[in-house]
Amino acid sequence: MTETATFAAGCFWGVEKAFQKFYKDENIKTSVGYIGGTDGNPDYRKVCSGETKHAEALQIHYTPNDKINYPNLVEFFYRMHDPTTLNSQGPDVGTQYRSAIFFHSPEQEQIAKRVTAEVQEKHYKGQTIVTEIVPAGEWFDAEEYHQKYLEKNPVGYECPSHFLRW
Repeated sequence: MTETATFAAGCFWGVEKAFQKFYKDENIKTSVGYIGGTDGNPDYRKVCSGETKHAEALQIHYTPNDKINYPNLVEFFYRMHDPTTLNSQGPDVGTQYRSAIFFHSPEQEQIAKRVTAEVQEKHYKGQTIVTEIVPAGEWFDAEEYHQKYLEKNPVGYECPSHFLRW
């Protein structure tokens, strides 16, 4: 059975690339888009203005197994970005670049909160994880030119804060 995970961790191009690279041997399908805002018809220009309150996000569709399951995805999400910066990742600043986990079920919410507490204790003593853990709400696919952007444009912009921390 296919499940869905949705994460925001800065510029969605780099988030997508990080998950695709790490889970390259798994059967995942990714798309980038907008979630968590108020505009029912967001586009890149409006989202970047900050007025829509949407986050740039990655949605992952996967079949759970030993390597790819929701707890592992949440932990990887924390490994590949800085969850202690409010509304920013590296040089990208604004609410659209916030750190957020958009859960799709009560079970995902519980897992996200548990893994967040574990990561906070183990990796971020002295700092505070500011990641939002909120219901998923409506998803809007980003424009086609954003999908698999860094795959199509290998020298395209990649946020310098997207790297594995442990």
